[in-house]
Amino acid sequence: MLKITILALHLSAGGTEKSVATISNMLAKRCEIEIISNYKLEETPAFEIDDRVKIRYLMPNLKPNAKEFKMAVKSFKVGTALKEGIKAIRILYLRKALMKKEIKKLDCDIAISTRYLYTKLLGKYGNKRIIKVAQEHNDNGKKGYIRKNVKLLKNIDYLMPVSKHLMEVYEEKLKKKQTECVYIPHCLNTYPEKVSELEEKNIVSIGRLSSEKGFLDLVDVFEMVSKKHPDWRLTIVGEGKEREKIEEQIKEKNLYDKITLVGLKNEEELANILLESSMYVMTSFYESFGLVLIEAESFGIPLLAFDCAKGPNEIIQTGRNGFLVPNRNKKLMANRINELIENKGLRRQIGIGAREDSTKYKMENIEKIWYKFIERMITS
Repeated sequence: MLKITILALHLSAGGTEKSVATISNMLAKRCEIEIISNYKLEETPAFEIDDRVKIRYLMPNLKPNAKEFKMAVKSFKVGTALKEGIKAIRILYLRKALMKKEIKKLDCDIAISTRYLYTKLLGKYGNKRIIKVAQEHNDNGKKGYIRKNVKLLKNIDYLMPVSKHLMEVYEEKLKKKQTECVYIPHCLNTYPEKVSELEEKNIVSIGRLSSEKGFLDLVDVFEMVSKKHPDWRLTIVGEGKEREKIEEQIKEKNLYDKITLVGLKNEEELANILLESSMYVMTSFYESFGLVLIEAESFGIPLLAFDCAKGPNEIIQTGRNGFLVPNRNKKLMANRINELIENKGLRRQIGIGAREDSTKYKMENIEKIWYKFIERMITS
């Protein structure tokens, strides 16, 4: 049986991590799948992983301590800060050293890297007989990052950008290189039987609470919506370093009884939240693909996003499954939301379009593309 090893940072909540779980589950039907993960952040993975998939943690008892270090510095606890700083250096050293050691002794047929560091190590230390695949999940628009990435692909056989946009960018850069670009869309881990009735007065947004996700702008947008429709609510799902800032902004705008930050949720809880939502709004500055968008539309929920993020541009067709809003225009975003609130017929029409569009991301459809790619890799 063909053996595939996937190199991961952790298996907690996150778009990359969900992709790792989905791909592992999909390929475990015909291949021997092993995930090598640096960190074990939770007792069990955030997303369900097939029992046939073998998981190995390299640092099961060590976790990143950036939060503890920052708190110590902020509190002027010099001794604690020094202790946490030394610990952080050790953790970072082990993260690289242990993964390097594993890569040197890999005995698989195909190795898939999901992080920049692992791609670098795989290209440098991976056995020449192994087919090496690098996934690129980052679309931050920084040309310097792209140049650096292209350089470290010297001994990588295939690059898998997460979006069509990234595919075009890297294809151009890799024209005269040995690395081949291959694009396979994300897929849905499960496809819901039930869809939202679009009756609940709730808007939902899901993501890491960090600056690039634009949640502070989302609060501004919802403030405008709330003035016209005070009976509607906003639910934000996720955790991150900007939580405190977002909470402060919600309080300043006196929206604490209308905007709820519910933290991280498991797949079942998330499904229930989506079933009880009537719109999905994304305000990211950049987004490589937007896995949450295809999950939301699989529940028949209309999608709204700013067009500055390339990922949503590939998923949202304005007027069919949602709306793309140009120039990060918050007022126009609020107007689009109000339009869907006030026009139930339009909301339902867009919801039907969203559900129909989501079918192309069903696992059975993407699975065929993956197995064709694997067959080509091992026979070429």
